Amino acid sequence: MTTLLHIDASARPGRSGIDPHGSHSRRLSARFVEQWQKVRPGDRILYRDVGQHPPHPVSGEWIHAAFTKPEAREPWMHDVLAESDALVDELLEADVIVAGVPMYNFGVPAGFKAYIDNIVRVGRTFGFDRSRQGLPYWPMLTEMHKRLVVLSARGDYGYAPGERMAHTNHVEPHICTVFGYLGIDDVHGIAVEYDEFGDERLQASLAQAEQDIDALVMAWAKNLKEDLVDA
Repeated sequence: MTTLLHIDASARPGRSGIDPHGSHSRRLSARFVEQWQKVRPGDRILYRDVGQHPPHPVSGEWIHAAFTKPEAREPWMHDVLAESDALVDELLEADVIVAGVPMYNFGVPAGFKAYIDNIVRVGRTFGFDRSRQGLPYWPMLTEMHKRLVVLSARGDYGYAPGERMAHTNHVEPHICTVFGYLGIDDVHGIAVEYDEFGDERLQASLAQAEQDIDALVMAWAKNLKEDLVDA
């Protein structure tokens, strides 16, 4: 059984096409999960809404606790890290991460940034040793072979690599950097553009994104079945 971790980061609570002023990224992430369940109905789905329920931002106490060895932590440190531990546990359980992350002012929403800061954990998702030869940091999730799809939405257009606004896109590049640091480098991105225009170009972008999602679900699900046969 495969486990999917479905994350939504939009401040908008609904889905476009269903709810007034609904979120495109929530629409895309829901589409991915619904299509996945059609192909693999027995798989497990975990859900985390960091748009409506953002994790607490990292604090000085959090840093103190996280960088204290587990065996030396005081009770208050475990309390401070409890939310982070739960988020890390979900990430470790997941085989596929489906993240609906809209672009806000060229970057990720605050709730998703807080999520990132909570899952980048020394000793749990990355290792650190000052005495280690070469790089003192290393990813801890590499051998887990996790996959991540980032489903985004942008008001303007031209943010894909090589296009006119690519240099201002700090969503997918940021996410790829962070998750790659943890050892998750199998990352795929699909995005809707033209939201602020609201014309036929937006509708075409939505249709293309949904088509790309359906194709990706089929490709990944087929690959998982082949892996099981080979095993």
